[in-house]
Amino acid sequence: MLTIDPARSALLMIDYQARLMPAIDQANLRLAQAARLIRAAEVLDLPRHVTEQNPAKLGGTVSDLDLAPGEALAKMDFDATRDPAIAAALAGDHALVVSGCEAHVCVLQTVLGLRAMGRQVYVVADACGSRHEANRQAALTRMALHGAEVVTTEMVLFEWLGTAAHPAFKALMPLIK
Repeated sequence: MLTIDPARSALLMIDYQARLMPAIDQANLRLAQAARLIRAAEVLDLPRHVTEQNPAKLGGTVSDLDLAPGEALAKMDFDATRDPAIAAALAGDHALVVSGCEAHVCVLQTVLGLRAMGRQVYVVADACGSRHEANRQAALTRMALHGAEVVTTEMVLFEWLGTAAHPAFKALMPLIK
């Protein structure tokens, strides 16, 4: 299947953290797209995983994303797959829909780690941020060159739905309009 199969995908949100986001180019746009992805995953009851890079220094995940307490997994490695707890949480054969910050550091290294493990990865371009646009663009290009599919938030939402007859279609329409 070339489209994202909701029955075989999970959402991975990387490092949308309080002290990091003010430095991210177009941070409000990146957070808005991340919030749409989280809400859609909730409505569709899809698994989601959230990481935080060195939360003692960079703070927790921004409150805008409305995570459950303790939901985020702390890490020190830029590549989340190097952390045994995160690697265990991500184990399986689900495709991963990935977004986060910074695109050229933790998102890139995690995606490359996932691809090295043979995982299918969809990188949500409009929900990925970096301090500088050139770094974000270079990261998206590099991830694509290594087999990750670069998508947008709306592509993900419509592929997760698959049809206007989906029972959750009306519930997700406010996220699209």
